[in-house]
Amino acid sequence: MQTTKKIRSFTLPELKSYFELIGDKKFRAMQTYEWLWKKNCRDFEQMSNLPQETRKKLAEEFELNPITVDTTQYSSDGTVKSRFKTHDGHLIEGVLIPTEKRITACVSSQIGCSLTCAFCATGKMARKRNLDFDEIYDQVAILNEQSEQIYGKKLTNIVFMGMGEPLLNYRNVLQAIDRITAPDGMNMSPKRITVSTAGVAKMIKQLGDDQVRFNLALSLHAPTDKKRDEIMPINETNTIDQLVEALNYFYEKTKNDITLEYILFSNKNDSLEDARELVKIYRRIPTHLINVIEYNPIAGVTFQKPDEEATSKFTDFLAKNRVNVRVRRSRGKDIDAACGQLANKDGRG
Repeated sequence: MQTTKKIRSFTLPELKSYFELIGDKKFRAMQTYEWLWKKNCRDFEQMSNLPQETRKKLAEEFELNPITVDTTQYSSDGTVKSRFKTHDGHLIEGVLIPTEKRITACVSSQIGCSLTCAFCATGKMARKRNLDFDEIYDQVAILNEQSEQIYGKKLTNIVFMGMGEPLLNYRNVLQAIDRITAPDGMNMSPKRITVSTAGVAKMIKQLGDDQVRFNLALSLHAPTDKKRDEIMPINETNTIDQLVEALNYFYEKTKNDITLEYILFSNKNDSLEDARELVKIYRRIPTHLINVIEYNPIAGVTFQKPDEEATSKFTDFLAKNRVNVRVRRSRGKDIDAACGQLANKDGRG
């Protein structure tokens, strides 16, 4: 039996042991477990099919520590950004992105980030701590509730592209995905989940060893080590060659989809020579797609978005060289909900 007082860290067998220990009925464990995971209950008092005495005892002995919605913003393009507050007062952000065919939740994995990528607002914030697996689960559950309320549909996809580096919070991210995909959780297909990484080669290989079932995206953003070092300090210890090796290992072990993410910066990584180098990387990896992403400006950063002509020349070159390429247009820019813009504007974190 675990000694933790966080009830959501208990497995169902452990909850059954607990109820036996206190002399309560064994089936109360299943009822409680369903409230925690299927019904996303965030208050013991709401567990209405449990006796009042049982609810009181659970509230006295355990903590739920749910996240709550602090503020919500609505974009003119239908995107919705929520700022969540953790039980200890930190703030994180999550985004709902609707399209004709899907509704995607973009979720955070850390409070702040330690990677300091030059183009990212979150990278300007210090990392305060990792999110626990149940806090990640709460984000998805709340965003799913919002999706049903606003769009009348459940989430179709989840991307770990919010605040933080998911592979530096490895255990909690995998545990959250396990609960999200479990039949007694949200029962979402792992094929509809994508984890995005700035490139932690060792942990990409670990994903392969663990034979995860979700998809992987690599935030590449530059086609050479020299250029990538300048904008993503993580490249100094996780070079492109190391990442290529790790991605091939991951695919060999899992056969899951791999996407390359590439933000275009004017006069930085958008030349035809850059495109030529990117084609070479594409051919070394069993990737099914390169997402070319619009740059979203953030305060204090001098990067610029290339004009449409430069973007078209870049993507046309890729397409002519048999690269499966897609331009991902930014959503939610007017509420700072687009790629690279997530940062708690009031400075708390």
